[in-house]
Amino acid sequence: MPEKLTFNLIPRDERSDFDWMNIECEAVRVGKVRGLIDGKSLTIHSINIFPEFEGRGYGTKTIGMFKDSFDTIVADRVRHTAIGFWERMGFENNHDGNYVWKNGQQGVLTSNAKRKI
Repeated sequence: MPEKLTFNLIPRDERSDFDWMNIECEAVRVGKVRGLIDGKSLTIHSINIFPEFEGRGYGTKTIGMFKDSFDTIVADRVRHTAIGFWERMGFENNHDGNYVWKNGQQGVLTSNAKRKI
């Protein structure tokens, strides 16, 4: 299991049409997420764990945090090579290139939120 991660949400503003999240481990940035938050729904356009940090469970831990924070998560236009990851995370093929996970419990991660798990 990976060390404790910190997630720093940077909400969209005039510089970007996306919400961004830095993924940090012990003050070192290990990855980033580009998405769109709409209430209790999240559309993930990209999740990137930097190559030198791959294989440590950071992506899995990040998706777990999202599942605790959102009712619906859409992985947008999933690459063929990433289908297995999204299926292991419990997402279902929406047959339009997207994979979807629905929960219906707990709240939403708010703007400027910093969270450790």
